[in-house]
Amino acid sequence: YIRFHLISPLIQQSAENIVLFDTFVNILSHNLGEPAYEADVAQLQYKLVAGEYGLIIRVKGFNHKLPLLFQLIIDYLSDFSFTPAVFEMITEQLKKTYYNILIKPETLAKDVRLLILEHGRWSMIDKYQTLMKGLSIEALSAFVTAFKSQLFVEGLVQGNFTS
Repeated sequence: YIRFHLISPLIQQSAENIVLFDTFVNILSHNLGEPAYEADVAQLQYKLVAGEYGLIIRVKGFNHKLPLLFQLIIDYLSDFSFTPAVFEMITEQLKKTYYNILIKPETLAKDVRLLILEHGRWSMIDKYQTLMKGLSIEALSAFVTAFKSQLFVEGLVQGNFTS
């Protein structure tokens, strides 16, 4: 079991940064779909989660091939690229995801409660409005470059691994 949290102070600076981060993580997951398929068949599992403060990478499975899957994810992260078509597709999916969160009273109430309790939190409405105004490909590229240059890493490795 491998879990790494790539923390960046950049994410919480604005609602636009949060939306750009969500877009980045979704495109990264999309890009990994085909190359990581063989790992899935071999019963290795991975998950990329857009956390509040950074990217969470979780990988689990048999220890002899797990580092290869983790390396694949890191390679795709470091050489991040996307096409305009993928960018459009992911932003449209994100609009639907944000809208579905906003129309559910229980999730909206949770978001409002956390907005009141946490200093510097951006609401789902802020994120949705930012996304509806539109994002540019250049803004995403600039954000990804800045994100990768301002990272702090926390990691946990459990199982049959040597130090």
